[in-house]
Amino acid sequence: MTNSIADIEKADVILVTGSNTTENHPVLAQSIKRAVLHGGTQLILVDPRKVPLARYASLHLRPKLGTDVAWLNAMARVVLRESLQDTKFVAKRTEGVDELAAFLERYEPEAMERITGIPAGVLTQAARLYARANRASIFYAMGITQHQQGTDNVRAVANLAMLCGHLGKPGTGVNPLRGQNNVQGACDMGALPAFLPGYQRVDSAEVRAKFSGAWGRDISAARGLTIGEMIEAAGAGKLRALLVFGENPVVTEPDSDGTARALDALEMLVVQDLFLTETAQMAHFVLPGRSFAEKDGTFTSTERRVQKLRRAVEAPGEAWADGESVCRLSALLGYPMIYEPAEAMREIAELTPSYAGIDHARLEKGGIQWPCPQAGHPGTPILHTDGFTRGKGAFACVEYKPPAEKTGKRYPLLLTTGRTRYAYHAGSMTVRTALAAMQRQGCLEMNPADAELLALADGDLVRVESQRGALTTRLCLSARSPQGVVFMSFHFPEERVNRLISPAFDPQSGIPEYKVTAVKVALAGGEASA
Repeated sequence: MTNSIADIEKADVILVTGSNTTENHPVLAQSIKRAVLHGGTQLILVDPRKVPLARYASLHLRPKLGTDVAWLNAMARVVLRESLQDTKFVAKRTEGVDELAAFLERYEPEAMERITGIPAGVLTQAARLYARANRASIFYAMGITQHQQGTDNVRAVANLAMLCGHLGKPGTGVNPLRGQNNVQGACDMGALPAFLPGYQRVDSAEVRAKFSGAWGRDISAARGLTIGEMIEAAGAGKLRALLVFGENPVVTEPDSDGTARALDALEMLVVQDLFLTETAQMAHFVLPGRSFAEKDGTFTSTERRVQKLRRAVEAPGEAWADGESVCRLSALLGYPMIYEPAEAMREIAELTPSYAGIDHARLEKGGIQWPCPQAGHPGTPILHTDGFTRGKGAFACVEYKPPAEKTGKRYPLLLTTGRTRYAYHAGSMTVRTALAAMQRQGCLEMNPADAELLALADGDLVRVESQRGALTTRLCLSARSPQGVVFMSFHFPEERVNRLISPAFDPQSGIPEYKVTAVKVALAGGEASA
């Protein structure tokens, strides 16, 4: 997030897109609700489904799946056509606006209505509301990023924010909501193919020299692999061993049957987890992991806040923290490595400029938002107050491209996936808790009009099929989903929803297109529907 959670209630307008915030980020959603109910903030919600946050929205735009670049470009076109941009901000802080303006001429709301399904008048109203606000913020989540065009979606979001000058001050910003605990921290620490800790590029000789000096080993300049690339390489015999910490790719990756076959081809699969997950059941070795409450260290939240993690209870048996396992394995492979959490944090500060002023002693007094470049620095609640990292912000001319899959006679419906209130991610933890009583199994959410056309009734056992596989589940009728769109969560391993999902991915980020898959639905045991 460029801004802080505390900033939410300072916004005059909030635009939420690709995020079922109430169910997926319920604590943060409370701030949005308070801003609307008690602060007079106007909410623009952009989501194909009628998610709970819709009842708080001044405007609810319901685009067709996978058309985000089209409606975002159309909003930017309205801003420029009606001269609603922040001319001072654009002139001082950005570059490429003339090229963007010429490019967007073909993205008139009337033309994009045919692609997005959003009425041109409503889209124009949303653009005016966002642009004219003194302070407006954008929040997005995986409904924006989990597309073949996810990176372009984010660039189009940034275009809109820069055009209107809604960056670098309270109540504004471009604010991605992270999907899991400490995803931000993992990315900060180099869990990305092209980066070492602190987003320092691995192809930089200067960066490699710094880390080589600290670690006493040469650092390869080669880019690593994304998860999808690892799975593909394993299936092709190019990746021979894989170490998995706290992940369950057999359930979470697209085309999960294909993922299982790829993992089965590995010479060695090692999984460290709290439970014997579906992936752990395939492993050659399973290491017992510790939960968050059983280890010390730090987490970095979605607002870049580094927070001290303190062990609350002792771990059972011989369970190890993830870092302990890495150190033991490293020693066995010939590179002795011993880190206590505080020592690890000291090395992070030495090698990572944005964390340079952070240590465990300071964190005892409370969390600190990076960048924190030196000791005594208070941290940075708002990014880009004076400038961007690259200097001037560059507008990106991103062309709309349709999703990888579309409906047809054989697969007449589009499936989108996401999360629900009472379960979490792959369900490894939540299906084993009292929360499971609130939602014991998944279901296929379908608009009643679609069900009537298919002669299906609420509660029916149905077969859902895509090009890659099929599953059986219960039907739940709901007007939440628009006609032509069905929804499922991926929380329940017995359903393994992701076996249906397209393996198409964003070529720039490597993120799969979880949000748009062509399917057909029929009564289980009956003939396939047309």
